[in-house]
Amino acid sequence: MLTTSLGRFRLVAFWEGLSFLVLLLIAMPLKYGLGLPQGVRAVGMAHGVLFLAYLLTLMTAALDQGWGLKRVTLAFLASLVPGGTFWLEAQLRREAREPAVLGAP
Repeated sequence: MLTTSLGRFRLVAFWEGLSFLVLLLIAMPLKYGLGLPQGVRAVGMAHGVLFLAYLLTLMTAALDQGWGLKRVTLAFLASLVPGGTFWLEAQLRREAREPAVLGAP
């Protein structure tokens, strides 16, 4: 998976999406419900680094794969929606399995 830019992007997309969900569903409730802000600091920092890695690997994969503006915009917007990167990663995985089917007569 790490040998191609698309594989690296898919891996980072998974971890970025996971960090976003942990931030929203665990760290923020701990901060605002129990007054424990440490989780938001730690998970928020990790999520920020992963988001920047997501953008970097998105641009690299887009250039290597020849993606257009519409696809890049969709991938960016997927990172802003909780769970969106999981949907995108599943789409990319499905496309990787089906190229022969799409080109068949």
